[in-house]
Amino acid sequence: MCTMQVDAVLVLICVWLVGAAGKSAQPRGHKLETYKQSRSRRDTSKMDGGGGHKSGSPIFKRSPDMTKSPMTKSEQLLRIDDHDFTMRPAFGGPPIPVGVDVQVESLDTISEVDMDFTMTLYLRHYWKDERLAFPSTNNQSMTFDSRLVKKIWVPDMFFVHSKRSFIHDTTTDNVMLRVYPDGNVLYSLRVTVTAMCNMDLSRFPLDTQTCSLEIESYAYTDDDLMLYWKKGNESLNTDDRISLSQFLIQKFHTTTKLAFYSSTGWYNRLYIHFTLRRHIFFFLLQTYFPATLMVMLSWVSFWIDRRAVPARVPLGITTVLTMSTIITGVNASMPRVSYIKAVDIYLWVSFVFVFLSVIEYAAVNYLSTVQERKERKLRERLPCTCGIGNPDEMMIDPQITGYGTMDVNTTGNYGMPENGGRQERMLAQVALNDPHLAGQVKPSRGYVNIWIDTHAIDKYSRVVFPGAYVLFNIIYWSIYS
Repeated sequence: MCTMQVDAVLVLICVWLVGAAGKSAQPRGHKLETYKQSRSRRDTSKMDGGGGHKSGSPIFKRSPDMTKSPMTKSEQLLRIDDHDFTMRPAFGGPPIPVGVDVQVESLDTISEVDMDFTMTLYLRHYWKDERLAFPSTNNQSMTFDSRLVKKIWVPDMFFVHSKRSFIHDTTTDNVMLRVYPDGNVLYSLRVTVTAMCNMDLSRFPLDTQTCSLEIESYAYTDDDLMLYWKKGNESLNTDDRISLSQFLIQKFHTTTKLAFYSSTGWYNRLYIHFTLRRHIFFFLLQTYFPATLMVMLSWVSFWIDRRAVPARVPLGITTVLTMSTIITGVNASMPRVSYIKAVDIYLWVSFVFVFLSVIEYAAVNYLSTVQERKERKLRERLPCTCGIGNPDEMMIDPQITGYGTMDVNTTGNYGMPENGGRQERMLAQVALNDPHLAGQVKPSRGYVNIWIDTHAIDKYSRVVFPGAYVLFNIIYWSIYS
């Protein structure tokens, strides 16, 4: 009996031991299976390039249009996602001061026709944004490129009265952002701008022009943003190698003013003024010297015989046409302004001198023709016209001519074409000394008084024309120089 009880107890113990062994074996297999499953999940996530979450989960499913990349270490340090950078720093408080300085790299072109100029410059902004402050043991700043500029607040500057402007992007965007541990920010960019320049050309080409580049915030009034030159007039620096072909740069200077818009309010505006004086030597060679030479060339006709029509007429026409060409060439490169320029005064006065030289020969030629016609009529009134052309015949009949006591040497050249003025005077004396022709000469006495020595017109012109032109030049250069 006892033996049977012992056997039953042993059987129960064996059954219990077997059951305990099965229970302990089941968790070990579960742990192994979980490890394999987790490893397979990690491999799958690496192949998918994402996290270890199930793709079918509605909580961790990403929208297909979101491309947000993981934050970099610098962005974590600056706490970019912790603040709303669409708002200016210290929003609701006093206006944020933004200092500006400019480094002018080049002054490229200045166009009188378009009334504008092109300038390349480095534009730098300075302000403090405490949201960007970060801890630093060595107090060193961090420098970034244009990618971080798009994620933080920067001043919205623009160029007033600009026609074209762009930020250089070779080889990358020429933008630099430097952040200091205390939150001070330096924002620099390299930009080329073409802006308006209202020029006064009344003294062209002896003029001096002042152009201005104006910088202003587009959205923030003076209640939100206070724009100022960081170091006053020293905030503007220029390259010593800046030079222009037609202008001499006299000075650069800065000013600050307030601009008012009726719809939005008052804005701070910064001005960069530069004064340019035009080089005159180019225009002396291309405009003033040719015009002066044409005027002097027109004076040559005063020394040419009045009977040499083929020589004097083409000379006058050539100088007039040349002056017209010079005037047209100068005006073609200038804007169509409604006032008279200094160069216009000089060219048109020179044109008038050239034109008057042509008119002078026309007057000489006309008076000579009238004189010859009246001389011919006077000869027809004389009883014997044969003696007029021969001085010896006049000496034969002193009662008619009144020249019986005149020396032959004084009349030997009478009637020769080389001394036309002397012939005219002798004809007048013959008519006046004839007592038999008193009735015929009396109506022509007025004709004798208005006779003009045509050689005297050319003689006076040789002095009057150069003297008047020299006087004009003295007055002109004393006023405009």
